[in-house]
Amino acid sequence: MSTPDRTPTSTPMGLIVLAWALVTIPLLYGLVQTIRTASALFTG
Repeated sequence: MSTPDRTPTSTPMGLIVLAWALVTIPLLYGLVQTIRTASALFTG
């Protein structure tokens, strides 16, 4: 029984950057909104 030939493939750099941007941008937006809301609670 032979195993299939598995050659490594490369992911285009643009796709990696796009994927990270899709995760990072909303995360940063949520973090900024949370900090703004929390600071309003603590500063009065």
